[in-house]
Amino acid sequence: MKTLKLLLGLALAATLFTSCYVEEANFNDNPSVSLDQLLHSYDLWYVDINSTQGYGETPFLQIAFTLTFDNGRLYANNNLVGIGSQGNGYGVQIGNYDAYDMILDINHVIDGFDSFDVYQVDGNTIELYNPFNDTSYFLDGYQRSNFDYDFVFYDNIHYFLQEYEAWEKTYTSELGALNEFDDENYLQFLSGGNDSTFRSSQDENVFNPVNIFWDYTGVYGVGDITGNMYLKTLTLDYDFFDNEFFELSVIDDGTIELFHADSGTTYEFAGQGYIPYYRSSDTQGKITKQVDKPKKRKQKTKKVENLRENKRS
Repeated sequence: MKTLKLLLGLALAATLFTSCYVEEANFNDNPSVSLDQLLHSYDLWYVDINSTQGYGETPFLQIAFTLTFDNGRLYANNNLVGIGSQGNGYGVQIGNYDAYDMILDINHVIDGFDSFDVYQVDGNTIELYNPFNDTSYFLDGYQRSNFDYDFVFYDNIHYFLQEYEAWEKTYTSELGALNEFDDENYLQFLSGGNDSTFRSSQDENVFNPVNIFWDYTGVYGVGDITGNMYLKTLTLDYDFFDNEFFELSVIDDGTIELFHADSGTTYEFAGQGYIPYYRSSDTQGKITKQVDKPKKRKQKTKKVENLRENKRS
């Protein structure tokens, strides 16, 4: 994200992530342009994860926010840190592709080979059907000039918190009543598992996040505030005393501000140990970087059976 410009267009926000449903779409199995031309017709293809149909998963599509097809090279925005600026807005190259006869073959740098049948749903929506796991992903096309990176960032801010190995408290306001959270100096938000686990520590001045001793593990949640897309709520569930409730705002790609509602105290936390587009944790919650167990976006809608016919079997 470049500078978190507050340039959201409400009309775009209303249409950017409108779900696509197969039963309501008019498919064009024989488009007037070639598949390669179709893929090049938009700079960015947003992966509408909540419109996914089928019970399988294609790992690299489960991670990506956007895909870009560029003359055989496949790019993706897999991280929210740097979205809009990394790779000139296209993200990082994740593999290569070949497009022919409405078939898309992809060689991913980590996951290897995958092949998809491509269907044009409408003027800016395509379906990628994976016959090997009977699952369809729906991608919405946008030009870079009218793609709202800020909306993507704030609509998925839950994942932004997970893109650092730890968050270190760097500022506490003088204004505000003393409270239990004053003693917490590090926070960590873990991906995987229930996708809502946090840890906190009262350690001080730890140079390497790996060496932090985590005093507490609990559950956290991020919520919206009506009428303000850029302000969120953050709830940390501490069993041994009441939940801690904050207003969460983002200062930049590596700094967040937490306003503690009960005490009136404002804290700032800086991210330590940026985690690129893949991440996992072991059974003890220790952060590991393994290319075979990537971080993934979770589908918020109920999974449904894919009615698409596998023509390759």
